[in-house]
Amino acid sequence: MENIIGSSVPVFIGMTLVLFGFAAYSTGKALGTTWKPVSHLVFYVLLLGIGDRFLTFALFEAPLLSLPAYIVDTAVLMLIGLASYKFNRNAKMLSQYPWLYERSGLFGLKERRTQV
Repeated sequence: MENIIGSSVPVFIGMTLVLFGFAAYSTGKALGTTWKPVSHLVFYVLLLGIGDRFLTFALFEAPLLSLPAYIVDTAVLMLIGLASYKFNRNAKMLSQYPWLYERSGLFGLKERRTQV
């Protein structure tokens, strides 16, 4: 397991899930509520993955240039960021266009049926 994530499990939970996970959540929320395209989120999360690898290397002596660890860290951050982006974008759609859409599950929207 440590070969895949590049560090111990507590370090992975603390750095990737808690610290950088909060940063990915905040990035997704900011981009989702300001109508930015999802390509911006992908770029920013790739940078967050680099920052995560560097801080894990600098603070906990994990390998810096570990491609599998970078991919795992970035994939986890991407999932957090995309979930936040989708949830906040849908909340923005519902608040600005309540006559057009209604919530369908946690991340979904459906068109509101109008009665004629």
